[in-house]
Amino acid sequence: MANWLKNIRGVLLDISGTLHIGEETTRDAIQALKRLRQNGLAVRFITNATKESKSGLHAKLTRLGFDINSDEIFTSLTAARRYVESQKLRPFCLLQDDAKKDFAGLEVTNPNAVVVGLAPDYFNYESLNQAFRLLLNNKDCKLIAVHKARYYQRTEGLSMGPGPFVEALEYASGKKAIVVGKPQLEFFQSVLEDFNCLAEETVMIGDDVNLDVLGALDANIGGILVKTGKFRDGDEDHLGNKDRCLCLSDFAAAVDTILAATGNTT
Repeated sequence: MANWLKNIRGVLLDISGTLHIGEETTRDAIQALKRLRQNGLAVRFITNATKESKSGLHAKLTRLGFDINSDEIFTSLTAARRYVESQKLRPFCLLQDDAKKDFAGLEVTNPNAVVVGLAPDYFNYESLNQAFRLLLNNKDCKLIAVHKARYYQRTEGLSMGPGPFVEALEYASGKKAIVVGKPQLEFFQSVLEDFNCLAEETVMIGDDVNLDVLGALDANIGGILVKTGKFRDGDEDHLGNKDRCLCLSDFAAAVDTILAATGNTT
C-alpha cells in the first residue's frame, strides 16, 4: 500500500480520458465518483478541455450520468479569461464557438492578444495567418496558450491537441506563448485554495503523465497516472523513482486504492 495516500482529504480529477472517452465513461467511473463523495473526500475537476465552454462541459458530464456541480469544475479557459482580464487585454480568440462563450463580454476590437485553445474548426491557414499577423505587427501583442498538449484521446484514436498550433505561431512570430492551464503551478494552486486542502493532503488522478501527474508533483500534490485515454505504454517510465505517485489501470482502481489507504471500504 502507498502510505502517502493515508492522509488524503482531497482529490483532483482530470476529465477527458480519465472519467470518459468521447461519449463513453471509463469502467465504473460514475460509481467510483460516488464512493469518493460518500467517504467524505473533497473533489474538484480540473481540465484543459478547450473545445467546450464550462457550461457545455458540465452539461455533457451530467448527460453521461456524473453528479457534478458546475462550481466544482476548473477549466483552463477560465484561467485564460482571468489572465486576460488581469492584464486588461483585448483577445482574438482562436477557439471553438462554444468555448468562446467563456470570453463573453470582453472587449475584442483592435486585439492585443491571441488566445489559442483546441479549435479544429478554425485551425486553417486564414485563421492562423490572422493570428500570426496580429502577433507580428504589434510588438506588445501577447500569445496566450490555454494549454500546449500535443494530443488528446478521441473515440476513434489520438488526435492533435493545440500544442502543435501554438508552437507554429511561436515559430512564425518569434514570440513565446504564455501557458495558463495544466501543468502550470498557478493553475493547481488556484484549485487548492478553492477547496481548502493542503497540497500534501491532495492527489491528482489523470491520464497525461506530464500535464496531470508531473504537473501535480511540481505543486507538491500526489499523482496517480491511469492507463486510459491518452496513456501509452512507457508513459509510466517518466515517473522514474519519484515519491508520491502511482500508475494504475483506471479511475475506479485509483479510487479503490485511495479508499483502502484512508481506511474506507464502502
